[in-house]
Amino acid sequence: MRIAVTGARGFVGGAVCRAAAEAGWTVHALTRADWDLCEGPLTNAPEADAVVHAAAAVGDWGAPGPVWRANLTGTRNVAASFPGARLVHISTASVYDPFRPTVFARETEAPVRRYLTYYAASKAAAEQVLRDRPDTVVLRPHAVYGPGDRTLLPRLLSAVRGRTLWLPGDGTALQSLTHIRNLTTAALLACDRATAPGTYNIADADAVPIGDALRELLAARGIPVRLRTVPGTVASAAATTAETVWRLAKRAQPPRVTRYAISHLAMERTLALDAARQGLGFHPEPTSFHGARSW
Repeated sequence: MRIAVTGARGFVGGAVCRAAAEAGWTVHALTRADWDLCEGPLTNAPEADAVVHAAAAVGDWGAPGPVWRANLTGTRNVAASFPGARLVHISTASVYDPFRPTVFARETEAPVRRYLTYYAASKAAAEQVLRDRPDTVVLRPHAVYGPGDRTLLPRLLSAVRGRTLWLPGDGTALQSLTHIRNLTTAALLACDRATAPGTYNIADADAVPIGDALRELLAARGIPVRLRTVPGTVASAAATTAETVWRLAKRAQPPRVTRYAISHLAMERTLALDAARQGLGFHPEPTSFHGARSW
């Protein structure tokens, strides 16, 4: 198998490259130094049976232009660069409705018309662009974690004050988390043309209560914490105020709490995995924070 991987220096792209190399595949690792996806299709693209598109602008804050160019224009250019290859597009479960709980959502429940962030809206638009492209697989993971995570874990660690972590909601909201190992397994399965093209949720085997998961992760890092909760409505109102102030002040860094973050912590966010099990032969492992001290 010969694959190309965009975003090869990122958390997901790098993990896919390593997993494919361990499987004995030929890997063309594409980074921003090799190709600016926003500038146009890649000239002299490498021969590849599949391309895993993992490059993206990730986050719930920032100017809309760069996010839309990276996530929508970049996706168009990747598709144009590898017309004969299977395209495995790493999307996100953020394309589901952020204003109501996601309860073992099936793939047909997204995209929706309203989003809280440019990230979610642009990823939903990218999925729409790929809808009619032949031989395409869209993967929707939620809350990807594990070795090399540069987004969720740093943000969680920065939220701990002393030995206290404040959590919106009551800490019992169920969450489908996605270990990076489960995501790379799904990505490699999706590269195989013997599996069915389509859109698939990807997550760990079972959903977990968010409070328990955070306690366990921090304990595995050697950081015992006291989890304290605040009603979701109160947290959301505070986040709305903070976002308004931050935007008026034109601050580049996000406020400590955002409506997007609250929507993923205070409400259930669970995914149905039936389609991935059947279409990809995906058999996910359970949620695990083993080795988290070194992440």
